[in-house]
Amino acid sequence: MPVLPGNEPATPDNYLAQLERANARLRRELDASTTLAVSLREANEHLVLAAVDAQTSRDDAEDTNRRQNEFLAMLAHELRNPLVPISVSAGLLARGPVATLPLARLTAVIQRQVDHMARLLDDLLDAARLSSGKITLAIEPLRLAEVLEHAAETIMPRVRERGQRLTINHDERDPVVDGDRVRLTQVFTNLLNNASKYTQDGGQVTVSVRCDDGIAVTITDNGAGMSDETIGRAFELFTQGPRTLARSEGGLGVGLNVVRNLVSMHGGSVTAGSAGLGQGSTFTVRLPLSAAAAPHALTAAPVHTASATRRILVIEDNGDAADVLRMLLELEGHQVEIAADGDAGLALALEGRFDAIVCDIGLPGIDGLELMTRLRAAQPVPRPLTVALSGYGQPSDRARALAAGFDRYLVKPVGSAALIEALAGEAAAST
Repeated sequence: MPVLPGNEPATPDNYLAQLERANARLRRELDASTTLAVSLREANEHLVLAAVDAQTSRDDAEDTNRRQNEFLAMLAHELRNPLVPISVSAGLLARGPVATLPLARLTAVIQRQVDHMARLLDDLLDAARLSSGKITLAIEPLRLAEVLEHAAETIMPRVRERGQRLTINHDERDPVVDGDRVRLTQVFTNLLNNASKYTQDGGQVTVSVRCDDGIAVTITDNGAGMSDETIGRAFELFTQGPRTLARSEGGLGVGLNVVRNLVSMHGGSVTAGSAGLGQGSTFTVRLPLSAAAAPHALTAAPVHTASATRRILVIEDNGDAADVLRMLLELEGHQVEIAADGDAGLALALEGRFDAIVCDIGLPGIDGLELMTRLRAAQPVPRPLTVALSGYGQPSDRARALAAGFDRYLVKPVGSAALIEALAGEAAAST
């Protein structure tokens, strides 16, 4: 008699039993496959949801970052606007008919505080732009000595005010670095300002440069010093050293973070050190040495004076700023008219009666960029010199204003001398 697998007799009942067992095994395998398929489908759905969530999170983060940058730019614009009448008013007070020593000191205090506020705004905006990769560098060969001298000139009023001494020991080899002139100057200005801020009146700040396979710039002071904890966090955003309740040193705790990021973008590094509280601090910036030859030293641009009387249109919606600008320009001997919004400003500008136009960018009605675009399209004769005043200070803002047809672009708070010099030039030839 034939046998079945398993040595069972090949009877109909055994055939049926074997078939049932085979069907049961197939059902189990099918159930297992179905369960696996369901698990795979669920896993795939989870992966899709996770990918969607990740993309949504990235989009949300980018949107948050964009809105943050827009807010900071608007904040800087709005905070710079009131600095204009304050700064120009201080300049007018200094030129008043009654020049007394107390008045001179007061105007100097006002101007220093305006400059300090402007630097705080710049640091805050730079910290935001650096964190989002919005800053690009204009690299060129630079004499390091020239960069350090420019930085020193910026902080010397503070140093003199506090009776401090600033010494710069240059390297005799006159090293050259490939860098962005403005940003490297900002690096050393921030470090020198930080050294002066945390050094007592009459203290010493020393800058030393040495060259080996690279450039090392050491800034040392004999001021408050730092604890080990502060040293470890010195370059983090919003980190500051120990403060009194009076917070007389001021600052936002972003300057050193800006320094670290800018130095890193130049292929360098910056470190901090201190022997302890009360023992002074040392900051060392290391930068690659350029293979380029030393560029020619920059010569100071001649200072123009606006001796000829000009008919000037000021388009400014801030009443205080418009009033002090009128007073400043009339004191220079110019004839001034004021427009408080873009539409009124354009109507006056199209009359062709003005030799120069000073125009705010953020205006009611049409803004300054649209005003200038329409004015240049109309090509009034003679072509007036146009100067933009703006609280927006990014290179892209300047580029848009110049593309719209402005001849000059000044970032608020603009000093009286800078505005007068800008108005002493000539309008660009029309194209």
